[in-house]
Amino acid sequence: MPDAEIGNRESRWSLQGMTALVTGGTKGIGYAVVEELASLGASIHTCSRDEAQLNVCLHEWKAKGFQVTSSVCDVASQAQ
Repeated sequence: MPDAEIGNRESRWSLQGMTALVTGGTKGIGYAVVEELASLGASIHTCSRDEAQLNVCLHEWKAKGFQVTSSVCDVASQAQ
């Protein structure tokens, strides 16, 4: 691999046209996964139990130009 490409993730990875579902996307590892996948061009759908925190994160992601949608739910609840 040429030196110019080393460390240039955009030249190595693209998730354009892909969609990912990330549970618990407003905190910790879930938040980091949303950020990483969205920065690589994926459209993301995430969920959280906390609607207020979800809205804060959606605002941040929109400001970064990320394509993220969301829903409020608890993945531990089969009905949800």
